[in-house]
Amino acid sequence: MTSLDEALQHVLAQAQPLGVEHVDLFNADGRVLRADCISALQVPPQDNSAMDGYAVRAAEITTAGVALAVSQRIPAGHVGTPLQPGTVARIFTGAPVPSGADAVLMQEDTQVLQDGTVRFNAVPKHGQNIRRGGEDIALNSTVLAQGMRLTPAAIGLAASIGMPELPVGRKPRVALFSTGDELVLPGTVAPQDMPAGSIYNSNRYFLRALLQRLGCEVVDGGILPDNLEQTAQAIHRVAQDCDLVLSSAGVSVGEEDHVKPAVEQQGALNLWMIAMKPGKPFAYGKVFRNGKDASHGVAHFMGLPGNPVSSFITFLLLVRPFVLRLQGMDDVAPKAISVTAQFDWPKLEKRREFLRARHDGQGGLALFGNQGSGVLTSTVWGDGIIDNPPLTPIQPGDTVRFIPFSELM
Repeated sequence: MTSLDEALQHVLAQAQPLGVEHVDLFNADGRVLRADCISALQVPPQDNSAMDGYAVRAAEITTAGVALAVSQRIPAGHVGTPLQPGTVARIFTGAPVPSGADAVLMQEDTQVLQDGTVRFNAVPKHGQNIRRGGEDIALNSTVLAQGMRLTPAAIGLAASIGMPELPVGRKPRVALFSTGDELVLPGTVAPQDMPAGSIYNSNRYFLRALLQRLGCEVVDGGILPDNLEQTAQAIHRVAQDCDLVLSSAGVSVGEEDHVKPAVEQQGALNLWMIAMKPGKPFAYGKVFRNGKDASHGVAHFMGLPGNPVSSFITFLLLVRPFVLRLQGMDDVAPKAISVTAQFDWPKLEKRREFLRARHDGQGGLALFGNQGSGVLTSTVWGDGIIDNPPLTPIQPGDTVRFIPFSELM
């Protein structure tokens, strides 16, 4: 069997980044940045107050109880005048510190007297409660690096340097298919009326949601029938204007698995048995848009297993990094953490296992009881997966490699 790392290396080598488009900040969340963001200003633009209080000369307040007159009032968004000796300035959070002042005392440490002067009940230190100009962002510094996936915080940072839009990787256009005559869409048949041998199509829904979370434009290809000619026609049709064709099931070697020969008729396909559990059959290939060769362009093809958990995990570990690389993301590897197992897993599995688990509230991990490839409840109960090497039992107290779902979606 092919190792997961080998398969991932192969598919990533095929993922040439798509084009670049500019989007406004309101639509940039989750997109991949395609150029460094360089700041044309420093942040803060000048020294400003970190809180509501009084801007003072620290040398004029050497003991508690000193009272000084207020010479000016500086709200945020306004610039004061140079601070007169022997006076203080009423100042508010974010307002520029007037020249001559070198500290800000918060208002809780002061008392306004009847004559309008202010008594200071604490002794300020030089620089106290002052945010220095440029302490957050220096002029001409790189604030966001090319290849990162944008987060709400990153979008806020871009806004703080005055950027109304950002260059991001073009959204991959992905055609999503399910295969199998046994599949039924929720809402078309009531549970009590389901024909024998039929199942509801869960894969179509979570795969679409995962693709959309990754910034893809999803074309719903529906359910492919167990018919070679119709399958080939459907794949050829969507390949004309999609970057990736993604199917669930139909890439095994059974007589009713028609996706594999349909792709091979009009392109090239690698079918691997991946040494991972869950998720063994996986296919990667290319569909020629003219059906014969690559001269008129190609669409990537990926085929996932049919069992829900196998399809879910295989998507996270192989499809997710691929579509992020298509958008120009450099580091597509999920970040794993070391956590203590609070369970016993004595099985010696020859394949690399991905066990659904969750934090137990005591600093360790609990394991879902049924790790079957069709038990989708394990992916809802868990908050991540344990990456367990082949032939490795787990005992309570062992340290395991845990990948949170937050790193995979």
